[in-house]
Amino acid sequence: MKIGFIGAGVMGKHMIRNLAKCGFLVNVYARNMDSVQDLITEGFIFKESIKELVRNVDVVITIVGYPSDVEEVYLDHDKIIPNFDSDKIIIDMTTSSPTLAKKIYAIAKEKGISSLDAPVTGGDLGAVKGELTIFVGGDYEIYEKCLPVFKAMGKVIQYVGDSGSGQHAKLANQIAIAGAISGMCETITYAIKNNIDPKLLINVWGSGSAGSWQMVNMAPRALANDYAPGFFIKHFIKDMNLAINESESKGVKLKMLHTVRDMFQELSDRGYSEMGTQAIIDYYIKES
Repeated sequence: MKIGFIGAGVMGKHMIRNLAKCGFLVNVYARNMDSVQDLITEGFIFKESIKELVRNVDVVITIVGYPSDVEEVYLDHDKIIPNFDSDKIIIDMTTSSPTLAKKIYAIAKEKGISSLDAPVTGGDLGAVKGELTIFVGGDYEIYEKCLPVFKAMGKVIQYVGDSGSGQHAKLANQIAIAGAISGMCETITYAIKNNIDPKLLINVWGSGSAGSWQMVNMAPRALANDYAPGFFIKHFIKDMNLAINESESKGVKLKMLHTVRDMFQELSDRGYSEMGTQAIIDYYIKES
């Protein structure tokens, strides 16, 4: 199976490499060729346009920034769907709008193209190890056909339901992360303010009922002032806003999520938008 991949960012590059390790031929497109020089050096084929990328591939995978980017890359006249052949497959792995996922599915179907929404979680560590969690929405038979592709990048692959369901599942996941990462930071802040070294307790907290992926993996980074992005703050804010909009459209107000979103937005306004989500520790330390 030949794959065209769009979105060679923090996670995308590792996903591309893991696909190749599993025997898939992967061609790559990026707006800035300089950003993928490492992949080109490793032997991956770079295509200079999306129109060129989609020729002679079986599947196109995208993991880009925002819903506006997703809409552009799939629907603009010189992009994916207008230039892709019928009986091929598109997989959007961006965390995006469920409504947009359904729109893309419907437009693709009219042209005989199959569409899956398959956002991921697991950050840079999961991408490196090929242990991402992947939530998949779309037609089940297409999901089954693409399982080898997903297994090359992920450890947990969960089919959720029809088009848009993968995005809803991922947004629900982001709500849980919002609570976990703020809880991790409040735990650390409380310890510090009471003269307890949190480094002594990270493993203890992480192994018990207070444990979370955030506590085990991100707390050490936060305590070391290592704010390198495994997941950008700007993208987490986007995800939380999507979840808020979806919940409010159904008359549900998620109070915790609003609070955490507002904290991250304030931190972003201070210049932290390109940092990893663990940088939220600075909000607590500097506020308290």
